Amino acid sequence: MEHRGRIFFLLVAMVFLGTEAFGDGDGPLVLDYYKEKCPLLEEIVRHNVEVAVFKDPRMAASLLRLHFHDCFVMGCDASVLLDSYGGITSEKQAGPNINSLRGFEVIDEIKYLLEEACPGTVSCADILALAARDSVASRGGPSWNVWLGRRDSLEASFSGANQFIPAPNSSLETLIANFKQQGLDIGDLVTLSGSHTMGKARCLSFRQRVYDVNFRGEYELYDKYRRFTSFRRILRSICPKSGRNNDLAPLDFMTPARFDNHYYVNLLQGKGLLGSDTVLVTQDHQGEILKQVWAYATDEKLFFASFANSMVKMGNINPITANQGEIRKNCRFVNT
Repeated sequence: MEHRGRIFFLLVAMVFLGTEAFGDGDGPLVLDYYKEKCPLLEEIVRHNVEVAVFKDPRMAASLLRLHFHDCFVMGCDASVLLDSYGGITSEKQAGPNINSLRGFEVIDEIKYLLEEACPGTVSCADILALAARDSVASRGGPSWNVWLGRRDSLEASFSGANQFIPAPNSSLETLIANFKQQGLDIGDLVTLSGSHTMGKARCLSFRQRVYDVNFRGEYELYDKYRRFTSFRRILRSICPKSGRNNDLAPLDFMTPARFDNHYYVNLLQGKGLLGSDTVLVTQDHQGEILKQVWAYATDEKLFFASFANSMVKMGNINPITANQGEIRKNCRFVNT
């Protein structure tokens, strides 16, 4: 009864909100894909994301990360949501995801409500794309138009999740190659790395560099040694040399629950948490990436506009459309 009551409330609200058509029709995804088939879609997703983030502010980063981890494996097809069943080995069990990815229950709740409002209509892949946008907006970040019409994968790729999702200790060269494989350029890499302005990371993701005796060489290029020394003491207090792998540290110690440009300020101060963050300024020997980091650190509006553009670009990685794949009834399992 609670679910039905919420649907009724949203139906009433929709009368006053109205809709707007943005259809293009030339590409595989369009802006008004569900205008007639499920006009309540965006309101349902937005409401549930806002409730989830209100209860747990960290959930905003988790939902954004779900979309990222989905798109980097076989494209944006909701393969990351599949549980192990039958011949499917879930991507959730892969190294970058196990005991790390969160937010599945939020997607389940949204899917349940959408199946009541417009059965068999909205793909789980489109839900992920919308939830990522609304998560960023809920924490003070930019919003953008999400192109829709994705369908859901009939399979998962455990090996792909282990292979294509960037590791927290990746070198700059590896990151550039990884993003290029997805059709994303260096500018997208620097921009999308800014998602680390909110959320937390496990000790397992950064402990090695915090206790590495050679850590000084990582920072000598930009003379951040002293700043990193004090930052390292804080991280060591959170993460002892052994054990407590799942203890958490904020990716951005300044404003960990807000989407802003402080991630780039942190990089310039030698306070990037992950090795894959730090390499943007320590391994960029040409200086072009450093210029982009400086630009975002000093102009939040520029970062927001660039982030919105890169998110749209990422959301268009190899979508399943037309008669391929399916619209899952339950995001965790293929239809029987």
